[in-house]
Amino acid sequence: MTVDALIAHLSTGATHVCHCWAVVRQDGLTLGFTDHDRPIRFDGLDFMPEAGLSARAISSTTGLSVNNTEAIGVLAAAAITEADIEAGRYDCAQVTTWLVQWDNPEARQIRFKGTIGEITRASGGFQAELRGLTDALNQPQGRSYLKTCSAVLGDERCRFDTNTANHTIEIAVEAIENKQVYQFTGVSQFESRWFESGSLEIQSGAAAGLSGVIKLDEVSGEDRIITLWQPIRALVEMGDIVRLVAGCDKRAETCREKFENLLNYQGFPAIPGDDWLVSVPRSDGSNTGQSRDPDEGGDR
Repeated sequence: MTVDALIAHLSTGATHVCHCWAVVRQDGLTLGFTDHDRPIRFDGLDFMPEAGLSARAISSTTGLSVNNTEAIGVLAAAAITEADIEAGRYDCAQVTTWLVQWDNPEARQIRFKGTIGEITRASGGFQAELRGLTDALNQPQGRSYLKTCSAVLGDERCRFDTNTANHTIEIAVEAIENKQVYQFTGVSQFESRWFESGSLEIQSGAAAGLSGVIKLDEVSGEDRIITLWQPIRALVEMGDIVRLVAGCDKRAETCREKFENLLNYQGFPAIPGDDWLVSVPRSDGSNTGQSRDPDEGGDR
C-alpha cells in the first residue's frame, strides 16, 4: 500500500478514486464492497460493486472522542441478507474503509477502522452505525470492589476451562418453543439449575455460531427444559446440536464448590457493607477487634 502514490495522484487535480470497505464478521467471513462500477482486488480480497453498500461522510476528530459514520445498504444484495442481519451475524463486525485509486489499487489509504454498531431497517434497506476505534475508550475502566466476582466464566481472569466434562455437554434439541425454550432428554447427570446463567451455543444447522444466555434450567423427569433470556435470532430445528455450558452466579461458594476455582475468584466476599461503614462504637456490643468474617469465627 502506497499512501504517497495516492497523494501524488490527488495532487494532479484529475482523480480516479473510489471507496472500498472490508467487513469481517465474528464468525470469520470477510466481505468486500466498493462504490466503483467494477471489481477491485487487493490484499487477497475482491471488492464487489453494486453489492448494496455505501457510506456517508466520516466524522473524525483529533482527540479521544468517538469517531463514527454510517453505512447504507440494500437488503436485496446477495452478499448481505436480511436473515444474517436479523440473526445478529453482523453485530460488532470489524470494518475497514479505504480511499483507493481504482486504476492502481496499490495507491490507497485507510480512512476509517472500527466496528458495526446498531443496525436499523427501513424501506427495504438497512442503516448500520460504524463505530471508530476510540469507541472502545468510551467504556468504564478499572474494577469494582464487590462481594460477587467481576470475571466472566472462562475468561483470562477466571482461567477456568469450560470444556471439562462436568461443566459442558453437546446434545441434540428434542423440542423448541418460540426459539427461546429448548427441551432435551438424557441430561440427568447434571443437577437442576446447573446451567442457569450459562450459555447455549448452536453447533449445527442454520443458526450455527449463535448463542444465548440461559435464564432457567429445570428438570422434569427425564426431560430438561432450558429457557433463554432472549430468543435465538435464527431458525433452530429439532435435531440441531447445541452445546450447554454451566453457569456461574458469581458467589464465592459457587466458585469453590461447583468449579473448584476459588484461587482465581475476583470478588471480595468479606468486604464490609454500607451499614458497617457508618457504624459507631456501642457499649453493649463486642469490641474484641476480631475478624468480621464468619468463616474466621467473627460476626457480621
